[in-house]
Amino acid sequence: MSVARQVVVEADGGSRGNPGPAGYGAVVIDPATGEPLAETAEYIGVATNNVAEYRGLIAGLTAAKALFPDAGEALRVHVRMDSKLVVEQMSGRWKIKHPDMKPLAARAAAILPPSSVTYEWIPRAQNKHADRLANEAMDAGRDGRQWEASASTAALDTPSARTPGTPSPVQGPPGDQAAGAARARAALAAARGTAAPAADALFSLAEEPAESGGEPAESGGEPTDAHPAPQQSAGAPQTGWGAAPDLGAPATLVLLRHGETALTPEKRFSGSGGTDPELSAVGRGQAERAAEHFAALGTVQDIVSSPLRRCRETAVAVAARLGLDVRIDESLRETDFGAWEGLTFGEVRERYGDDLTAWLASPDTAPTGGGESFAEVAERIAAARDRLVARYAGRTVLLVTHVTPIKTFVRLALGAPPEALFRMELSAASISTVAYYGDGNASVRLLNDTSHLR
Repeated sequence: MSVARQVVVEADGGSRGNPGPAGYGAVVIDPATGEPLAETAEYIGVATNNVAEYRGLIAGLTAAKALFPDAGEALRVHVRMDSKLVVEQMSGRWKIKHPDMKPLAARAAAILPPSSVTYEWIPRAQNKHADRLANEAMDAGRDGRQWEASASTAALDTPSARTPGTPSPVQGPPGDQAAGAARARAALAAARGTAAPAADALFSLAEEPAESGGEPAESGGEPTDAHPAPQQSAGAPQTGWGAAPDLGAPATLVLLRHGETALTPEKRFSGSGGTDPELSAVGRGQAERAAEHFAALGTVQDIVSSPLRRCRETAVAVAARLGLDVRIDESLRETDFGAWEGLTFGEVRERYGDDLTAWLASPDTAPTGGGESFAEVAERIAAARDRLVARYAGRTVLLVTHVTPIKTFVRLALGAPPEALFRMELSAASISTVAYYGDGNASVRLLNDTSHLR
């Protein structure tokens, strides 16, 4: 009988532009010693972040198999990645819908028997080795050359694997409040040398630390997580945030709902499957007042918008005042309300009563006529959140989007159930804010603020 071989694969990919010049990196690690057994990286030309991440996974699994070609099914590979999308899709918990992802996922799944591979999401700060390899590959491509292992410095100061006896970190995506709180409790307990306290026995992690700083690391050409600060000595008193690792400056997503359209005051369903209305005169005025507000604050560093016209017009008004460009992200579009587009709630109740009742009762139910369920929207927004938090770590980015995406960002940050979507009010041109820290914890700082409109 073959002796079981166990290795850890850490993989990452990045794109400077999404799509843009892209590369991946992967490292195979001895889980007992933390020593890297193999490194691989490659510049792959113009691609998206997701494609680069999948290519990194494929390269890591291939490298692990090549190290032990005779191990067969005795080889056990634990994959650790900071891409929630790849981890959830390869674990079978999320559907793979994008045509570019399906063949890549199939390639990854065919390298080793499915029973031999397990997947774990980790914060980007714990994936620095693979992250640096990906950046080395992109730097090499920029300079017109290929990455060479002999010139790599990615392994420096990146203790990737945990020492024996150290428990695995609690898993969860950036913004998963429960997972973030659990990780923070574990950090506090480790510093004190005690068991982690129960969730209801600790202070609220929604509070913002008095100070946050740190030196950013690279990821896909953008600053990301901060290096942790040294822990206090075991004998020192532990109080408040002083006992937790330095989480660094958060990625702050400022969520601006677009200004009014002709459909807004009539409270009609207006999603991504309808007429794509423009801003009304009232909506244009709201966009200008939002622009004045953000210009006075001076905190917004980047602007990303839904592709729908009402958001693009709102975003352009703000961008013109701030002197910034607007990036379009398809994931920020509104829900597709199917046959309900353009109708009022009462009209939907009259025409599609049973369908409406089912939709209100279950997040998995789509509107009549092939619309989009809230569960599908949540999957899309969670993936967008992970991507945006990684890209804009330590920065403040304005997302100009719609009711359902904004409510979903907030719901996921709070760890609230799907029915919470029906318990939030979001006015036209209102502002909500969520900050995401390096440990995965999210802090909802603002909801439905309209003071700038008065």
